[in-house]
Amino acid sequence: MKRGFYTIMTAQFFSSLADNALFIAAVELLRDHGARAWQHAALVPMFALFYVLLAPWAGAFADSRRKGQVMFISNAIKMLGCLLMLFGGHPLLAYAIVGLGAAAYSPAKYGILTELLPPSQLVQANGWIEGLTIGSIILGILLGGKLVGGWNLMALLSLHGRVHTGIHHASEAAIVALFFVYVVAAGFNLRIPDTGAVLRPMPRNPLTLLPDFYRCTVRLWCDKLGQITLASTTLLWGVSANLRFIVLAWAAAALHYEMPQATRLTGVVVLGSAAGAVLASLRGRLDRAVRVIPLGIVMGLLLAAMGLIDSLPLAIPALIALGALGGYIMVPMNALLQHRGHNLMGAGSSIAVQNFNEQAAILGLGALYSFSTRLGLHTLGAVQLLGGLLAAAMAAIGLWHRYNLRCHGPEVRRLQALARGEGDGAQAATSGER
Repeated sequence: MKRGFYTIMTAQFFSSLADNALFIAAVELLRDHGARAWQHAALVPMFALFYVLLAPWAGAFADSRRKGQVMFISNAIKMLGCLLMLFGGHPLLAYAIVGLGAAAYSPAKYGILTELLPPSQLVQANGWIEGLTIGSIILGILLGGKLVGGWNLMALLSLHGRVHTGIHHASEAAIVALFFVYVVAAGFNLRIPDTGAVLRPMPRNPLTLLPDFYRCTVRLWCDKLGQITLASTTLLWGVSANLRFIVLAWAAAALHYEMPQATRLTGVVVLGSAAGAVLASLRGRLDRAVRVIPLGIVMGLLLAAMGLIDSLPLAIPALIALGALGGYIMVPMNALLQHRGHNLMGAGSSIAVQNFNEQAAILGLGALYSFSTRLGLHTLGAVQLLGGLLAAAMAAIGLWHRYNLRCHGPEVRRLQALARGEGDGAQAATSGER
C-alpha cells in the first residue's frame, strides 16, 4: 500500500472515533439539561438529516476538489458542530451540523481510494477501511462512556480557579476532549497527498444534478433484484444505526444502567456485527444473497424479545446474536446491491442512491422511535414496536421476492446468473443493461 493510504486510514479513524464518542456525550448533555427522552432518541435521525438532503450533490462536491481538501473541510464542519454544542447551541442542531460534515466526508474517503490505488488493491483497501471503522465505532462508544463518567472533568475543574472555563458537567468536559480529537483528524487530513486526479467542477446550477439522481433512483428500484437488495439494506441500516441509542435506552430501562455501563453493551452489539460480517464474507455467495432474508425476520423477532429481557446473562448473548445477524445479512446484500448498481449506472451513482435510501431509513425509523417515546410509549414498548416492524417488513420483502420469481422468473434467474458470473452472455448482458 502507498504511504498516503495509511494517512487516509488514520484520519478516518480519528474522525469516526470522535463522531461516535460525541454521540454519547450529546446524549449525556441532553440529560444534564433535563431534556425529554424523545430528544435523546432524535439525535440519530438528526445526524442522518443532511445525508438525505445532500445526497444528489455530495458525490459531485467530492469530485470537484482534492479529496484531502474535501475531508479537511468536512472535518472542520464537524468541529464547528462540536463547538456549537459546547457553547450553548441546542445539541440536536449541533449534532445535525456534525452530520453535515459526515455527509460530505463519506464520498471523499471512498472516492480517494480509486484515485490512489490500483484496482487490484481496492478490495483489500476497503476491507481495511471497514475494519478500522468498526474499531473506531467500538472504541468511540467506549471512549464516550469513559469521558462522560467524569474522569477528565476534575482536570478541567482544577483550571476553573485560574481560568474561567465555563465547564460544569462531565458531558461538557467530554466535548472539549473530543474537539481535540477532531483537531488530530484535521492534521492528518492536511497530510493526505494530492493524487493528481482530474477534477470535475460543480455545475453552475446545482439543480441540474437532480434529474440524473432521480433517474438512477428509479432505475435501481425498478430492477427485479436491485429492488430487493436495496429494500433490505435500507431497512437494516435504518434499524442498525438506531440500535446505538436503542441499546442505551434499553439498558437504562431494563437493567438500570448508567451511561458508562450502557456504552459497553453497545460495543457488544458492534462486536457481534463484526463477527457476523466476517462469517458472511467467508461463506456468502453473491448469487445466493437473497437467501438471508429469513434471518432478517429472526433479527426483528429477537429485537422485539429484548423488551422482555431484564438480566445481564440473557442480554449479552442476545445482543451478540442481534449484531451478528445484522452483519451476516448486510454483507451479501450490500455486495449484490453494489453489483447491480455498477451494472445499471456505475458505482458512483449507485452509492449515492444507496446512501440516500439508507440514511432516509435511519431518519424515518429514528423519527418514529422518537415520536413514539414523545407520545408516552415506554422504552421497552418502543423496542418491541421497532422489532415487530423489522420482522414484518423483512417478511414483506421475502414475499416481494417470491412474487418476482413467480411473475418475472426468467429475468430474475438471468440476473442471478450474472451475479454468479456464469453463462456465455453474462458479459454481453452487463453491457446491455447500461
